[in-house]
Amino acid sequence: MDTSRYREIELKFDVDDSTELPRLHDLPGVDTVEHPLEHHLEAVYFDTHDLVLAAHHVTLRRRAGGDDAGWHLKLPIGATERQEVHAPLAGESDVVPEALARLVRVHVRDRPLVAVALLRTRRIVHRLRGVDGEALADVCDDRVEADRLVPEPAHSTWREWEFELIDGSRGLLAAGRQIFQSIGICPSAHASKLARALGDQFPAEPAPAPVATGSGAVATVLLAYAHEQINVLVTQDPRVRDDEPDAVHKMRVATRRLRSALATYGDLLSDEAGTAHLRHELRWLAGVLGDSRDEHVQQDRLSTLVKAEPTQLLLGPVVERLAGQFAVESSAARQALLAVLDHARYFRLLDDLGAWLVSPRFTNLAYGSARKLVPTLLEQDWKALRAAVRALPDAAEGQEHDLALHTVRKRAKRLRYAAETALPIARKSSRRLAASAQSLQTILGEHQDSVIARDLLLHRSAVEAYLHGENTFTYGRLHAKEEARGADAEARFQAAWKAFRRPD
Repeated sequence: MDTSRYREIELKFDVDDSTELPRLHDLPGVDTVEHPLEHHLEAVYFDTHDLVLAAHHVTLRRRAGGDDAGWHLKLPIGATERQEVHAPLAGESDVVPEALARLVRVHVRDRPLVAVALLRTRRIVHRLRGVDGEALADVCDDRVEADRLVPEPAHSTWREWEFELIDGSRGLLAAGRQIFQSIGICPSAHASKLARALGDQFPAEPAPAPVATGSGAVATVLLAYAHEQINVLVTQDPRVRDDEPDAVHKMRVATRRLRSALATYGDLLSDEAGTAHLRHELRWLAGVLGDSRDEHVQQDRLSTLVKAEPTQLLLGPVVERLAGQFAVESSAARQALLAVLDHARYFRLLDDLGAWLVSPRFTNLAYGSARKLVPTLLEQDWKALRAAVRALPDAAEGQEHDLALHTVRKRAKRLRYAAETALPIARKSSRRLAASAQSLQTILGEHQDSVIARDLLLHRSAVEAYLHGENTFTYGRLHAKEEARGADAEARFQAAWKAFRRPD
């Protein structure tokens, strides 16, 4: 189903039945105000029985009437701005289009979407146009009749004004607010018509995320970081489903950061089994995200490598074979990822993370001073990194050595993420430590990418080419170049490690 997207920037104002709309011609940039048009709108709002979308300030409705009839999904971006996704009216009136349903699945999960409110609106639209005839904004005078359908029926009526930007500036919006306030009209106390229709059933605002400080408890450091990473995970979910650039990478990093923090701060958590379960499930999710991400990384890496090759050294359909293999594998990895994002296991992980945020189970250690305890936790992660580096000479050349370097990379990554949690405690030293650990992680990431590339060239591309009777010379040459890139990365790692400073 085709969808379209808009940025909705608007303000709402509460008015009584006798209030008259002020003169709009004097607003900055406004040349003309069109003759008002009247519309009769009917909108059915959908949510779960426990109003989870409303709790996240997400609006999903099916509207009939007016010039924008169809399915509307509004996703919050800021205090006065939302992204609006439209889909046409089609199919059954009580079945939400999949194109919209998937964008809210991270909140809805496997609960059914049901009609929760019915609103009928008599709307008078005053369109504001600029000197060149461009549509700047709509000022809408709405008289609303609302029927709440869940959890028990209720009826309400009210009048409100909306000032919605089209191609106008935020300065015009601010001027509109000022002219309304000058006659005693204040912005609405309700975030949306749905919020007003639901009345006392509208979900309460969640408690704000904790703020980590050096003078506070160490538990707050973990909770503040966890809130941040879970928010990233939830935000990136619909972007991953829409295949937006870098969304998979950001979601994957958030899962890794969260899992790492749970490990670093493990001594603070009394529910050892529950914490182990969360880390296990986060590792599983990161792995699925990684399969999708790695195919794109390797495709870019090997494509760049092949493009740098002299034409006379590209023997056989190397470009076509690599492109075909990546197309097949990337598609398979994406389909597997989408299946996971619609799977009960993923939904239960989200449930468990939400429940953990609300009521984490801490040991007495968690209530100690963050300024005193966080450096101790960083020191533990630093020692684990140092031990992994010291174990490198004992690893046999080849696969065992590559795995040992990969272990060092994982220890450096954990130290980096631990240092990130400590930024509110000691910003300068934590930023320096995080940057140093990230440098090691990046260098060894290049080495690991080389290991994966060699494996793909040898066991996927070269073997398939050989079975098709093609010349495999170029794959061997690319393999050798990747060996050199891996050796260079390892040498740069050794130099970086010599310059690495332990935590202050």
